[in-house]
Amino acid sequence: MAFVTADAVHVSIDTTRCQGHGRCAIIAPDVFDVDDSGKGKVLVDPCSGKFRAAAEEAEFSCPETAITVASSFI
Repeated sequence: MAFVTADAVHVSIDTTRCQGHGRCAIIAPDVFDVDDSGKGKVLVDPCSGKFRAAAEEAEFSCPETAITVASSFI
């Protein structure tokens, strides 16, 4: 069971947009990895505040804008 804290964020990758550059896994290896098909995958969601800055940097650095980091949970 994961506990969601106030500084946690929801992290997702749109695999239809991901082209497998792997920048996310390089920038935030505690949050992202690359799957067997070479596309990015999320390792931890929700993502704690400890990794928030790295997740946001990966979102900003994704050339396909396939990563979403959202602070609100629905």
